[in-house]
Amino acid sequence: MSLVELDSGKIRAEFPALSREIRPGVPLVYLDTTATSQKPLRVLEAMERYYRWHNANVHRGIHTLAEEATAEFEGARTKIAEFIGAQDSREVIFTRNATEAINLVAKTWGSSNLKEGDRIVVSEMEHHSNLVPWQMLSAEQGLEINVLPVTEQGELDLREWERLLNKEPKIVCFTHMSNVLGTLNPVAEMCAQARDAGAVSVVDGAQSAPHLPVDVRAIGADFFAFSGHKMCGPTGGGVLWGRAKLLNEMPPFLGGGDMIKRVQMTGFEPNEIPYKFEAGTPSICEAIGLGAAVEYLESVGMESIWKHEQELISYALEGLGEINGITVYGPEAHKRGGVASFTLEGVHPHDIAQVLDRDGVAVRAGHHCAMPLHTKLNVVATARASFYLYNTQDEVDLLVEGIGRVRDMFR
Repeated sequence: MSLVELDSGKIRAEFPALSREIRPGVPLVYLDTTATSQKPLRVLEAMERYYRWHNANVHRGIHTLAEEATAEFEGARTKIAEFIGAQDSREVIFTRNATEAINLVAKTWGSSNLKEGDRIVVSEMEHHSNLVPWQMLSAEQGLEINVLPVTEQGELDLREWERLLNKEPKIVCFTHMSNVLGTLNPVAEMCAQARDAGAVSVVDGAQSAPHLPVDVRAIGADFFAFSGHKMCGPTGGGVLWGRAKLLNEMPPFLGGGDMIKRVQMTGFEPNEIPYKFEAGTPSICEAIGLGAAVEYLESVGMESIWKHEQELISYALEGLGEINGITVYGPEAHKRGGVASFTLEGVHPHDIAQVLDRDGVAVRAGHHCAMPLHTKLNVVATARASFYLYNTQDEVDLLVEGIGRVRDMFR
């Protein structure tokens, strides 16, 4: 399917924010989806409908609104389970975001299964969300963190990966797709190797679940985390998928209502999964919005979205490569998703972003919550353009032209 066949005009009409003008006559060119995506009407309407007609707490009432709210909430769980290929919707845990999902694993599985001296492997390209929780756990329990390095080509060093597995780590943590380099990692192969080495695997899917078909059973991870707001859903809604066997063995994450079967003054009996990990009133509307988002993405087709982004990133890398003084980080187009992080000789990334914003072009500037990776790249910050199903080749052209003007301005 080509860019034309995806019908970008029809898709863009679904996203109200994309019709904005930043200033009179300056339309928005939104190239910051890696940070958060824009939201289609289907999601906005589903959330408004819940608050307008079905607003009630879930799981706790037998009146009509409570039953409707529960049906919508649990219906979203089922949709998401199907979207990621989960065998059982009970394996889908609602969290606020991927960060909370990974912290849940660290604080429950990690705290109850790791002991002093045990090894954790994390990669050098991780978002802080898949690094800091393990650093915190390591400090608390005397664990050893081994780092899987990134090559000069922006890929994981798979030879070093094999060496690290020979050290018998208890848990390995890596991203499916880098939020800086766009690198698409061979997660199915890595999860299989980790399993053979006796290690539990945690995959950060925050950048993959929105952009390409994901099947957690085919990937073979033990845990897979992602955020709704990067995939056309609302903020405050995320997911941890985990193998039912592991989830059943793990202690609760937080204590309170809905995560219990029975409470006495002398103790409590935790609820079954997934409710054991969903203490208190959940983000009901956000879960419903995420359910609507995955329905929307499936209606477009994840294979079509991925191919669209592959064509866009190929086109973008070609155009960016013609700019004098630019350095684009990461592998070749066929090994990455729709992310291009770059620096421009003599210009700070913040200045790049600020000047581009005058032309309505929204890009990110900074370390993108991946400071160790930027240290490896020997830069303090990069500018980042990221693409999604609603972006077009014309917008890529505006990005390239804008960077050219930035270069001329600071020459």
